[in-house]
Amino acid sequence: MTDTESTDPPTDPETGTETEAAEDESTATSTSDATSERDTDTILVASLEESTGKTAITLALARIAQREGDSVGYMKPKGTRLQSNVGKTLDEDPMLARELLDLEAEMHDLEPVVYSPTFVEQAMRGREDPAELRERVVEAFETLAADRDRLFVEGGGEYDVGGIIELTDVDIAALLDARVVLVAPYAVPGDVDDVLAAADAFGDRLTGVVFNDVADAAYDPLETDVVPFLEGRGIEVFGVVPSERTLSGVTVAELAEELGATTLVDEGTDGYVERFSVGAMGADSALRHFRRTKNAAVITGGDRAEIHTAALEAPGVRCLILTGGHRPSGAIIGQAAEQGLPILSVQTDTLTTVDRAEDIVRSGRTRDAETVDRMEELLSDHTAVDAILEDRQY
Repeated sequence: MTDTESTDPPTDPETGTETEAAEDESTATSTSDATSERDTDTILVASLEESTGKTAITLALARIAQREGDSVGYMKPKGTRLQSNVGKTLDEDPMLARELLDLEAEMHDLEPVVYSPTFVEQAMRGREDPAELRERVVEAFETLAADRDRLFVEGGGEYDVGGIIELTDVDIAALLDARVVLVAPYAVPGDVDDVLAAADAFGDRLTGVVFNDVADAAYDPLETDVVPFLEGRGIEVFGVVPSERTLSGVTVAELAEELGATTLVDEGTDGYVERFSVGAMGADSALRHFRRTKNAAVITGGDRAEIHTAALEAPGVRCLILTGGHRPSGAIIGQAAEQGLPILSVQTDTLTTVDRAEDIVRSGRTRDAETVDRMEELLSDHTAVDAILEDRQY
């Protein structure tokens, strides 16, 4: 240590009392006290990727806690479901939360940051101040958490979205002093790597994982191998929720409505679509491909008769979406009607139609009270809800 260094706190030359160090200690104590005064149990529901059922799970947990006598609140710090690049929000989640939980809250508090592409561009150019945005989130939180037993915070899509403004879900969990429930999909063993990465990012704030929308083929391996492995690593698994068609897909009728399509064959429009296949190859290749798919809608040009025929021969195809405003031959329409395969016609081109259709299915069924009701039942049947809601120290 040099002669100029000292471990003693500085003192006021007139009074001999400690100055800056004491002030710093006082500030730290004040911040600590402010945190400790927050008696609202804050639960952040984060996810590994988009469309994992995070919204339904967040609201279902809030409804369950509410029925058990807790006063609950909700917020989604970053709005990511957008109608346009300039930031007009299409985020129905806060509005649904306000309705289902009977909240008297303003949208600017429920969703303080609209994370649009234009917003991101402005942030990268230095026109958005991360410190001010964090303050905005905290102020909204304090307003919503006042006099609430629990506040449920919904993450923004993938948990690492928001790094540009230092507001990833990891950042938000620390900012709001929240414990974290992670919603994860599972299909193959390699998916565990993503869970481990998220656990490392959240650290001690992660209280556990809910696997959602798990297909039958993956259910047993997940229960037998993955769950014990994760718990051996100190990561609690609250439960495994099986895939349910009514929550993971949309009906052909719903798809037609969302796309603004004309229904040329209306038989079978109550069937569910979970994925899409683009008919842009030759007839033989198309037939082989279509036969390997399941619960799919084939999107192709309205003038591709050979693709239409191949789609009609594949048992996993649930509907045919024809682009460009073309009408197929009477023979195709007749055969589809006999087989109960609906045909939709849209004016947009194939690429635009694919983008719109995939967005519809990624969003799942239209968010409504029935979806949340069903998720409540699934969580009650397949997860340790009491453990999720248990207010614990991390």
